[in-house]
Parts: sequence; C-alpha cells; structure tokens
Amino acid sequence: MSTDAAVRRDVVFPPQDLQSLGELARFVETYREPALLVGPNGERVLLPPEVYQVLVQVVRAMRGGQAISLAPAIQRLTTQQAANFLGISRPTLVKLLEAGEIPFDRPGRHRRVALLDLLAYQSSRRSDRKEALRRLTTDASELGLHERPAEDYEAALQAARRKLSGRART
Repeated sequence: MSTDAAVRRDVVFPPQDLQSLGELARFVETYREPALLVGPNGERVLLPPEVYQVLVQVVRAMRGGQAISLAPAIQRLTTQQAANFLGISRPTLVKLLEAGEIPFDRPGRHRRVALLDLLAYQSSRRSDRKEALRRLTTDASELGLHERPAEDYEAALQAARRKLSGRART
C-alpha cells in the first residue's frame, strides 16, 4: 500500500508490513528519553519530550493494528465524529448534549462539539467509574466479603450496588 493510499481523511493506517514498526516499537520501549530525528542529509534534531511521547503513543497504537488520527485540541467535531470518539451512538451523544453533560454550540443548523470538552467529559466519566469502584470495594470490605465464598460475595455485591444507586439518587 502506498503512503498516499494509507492516509485517508486525516487517518493514518498501520503499515501492512509491521517488521519496521516492530523495530521502532522496541526502540521506543527501550529508551524513555527523547531521541534524535535524522534527516536524509544527516542533519540531526532533538525531539522535544512532548513530541517523543506522541511518537511512543502512535507506535503503540499502530503496532496494535489501530489507525491514528491527530487533531488539534481546539478541533470542533460533528456529533457523529464526537460519538465515534466516545465509542457511543450518535443518539446517545445527542441526549448527553441536550442534558447539558457535554457543552456544544450550534453555529448553523448542526451541533459542534469541542474536542477539549469531549476529553473533559471522558476524564470525568473515568473518575466517576473509579469512585464507584472504590465505593463498591469499601462496601464489600465492610461487609467482610473477602472472607466469604463466591456465592455470598455475589449477593452482597448486588446489595452494595443497590445501596450505591440509592446514594446516586439522593
């Protein structure tokens, strides 16, 4: 596949031959410090740490067979793009927008969502999930479930979930 064919609509797909990518992956896994970029004429430029971290993330994703798309943080997305980014359906995203969970604007007929707002929402949801897990773990520990058989644990976990959902409603 040619380079032109591998780049479509700001998305870069991993190379079909992953051997050279494997060598690069081993390099970025071995060295934590930024590296030098060497040009075709031998000129060397030190990669800033932030650029090196992006390279590490890109290599890891591509090695896992994932395509890459880079976007500036100020990027504004359509509702379909935003839904794809969050891994949810467009109707679910629209419900979140209309409920005020994620800010958006409407420059014309269509809604637009800032990438920064999606990242903030994603981070908030991650924190909420961690807190819910912490609460469930605390409740399970308070009930002494670590010393009980698995069947008891399952029933007590359901009770802890009911208790947690009652807290969320108040």
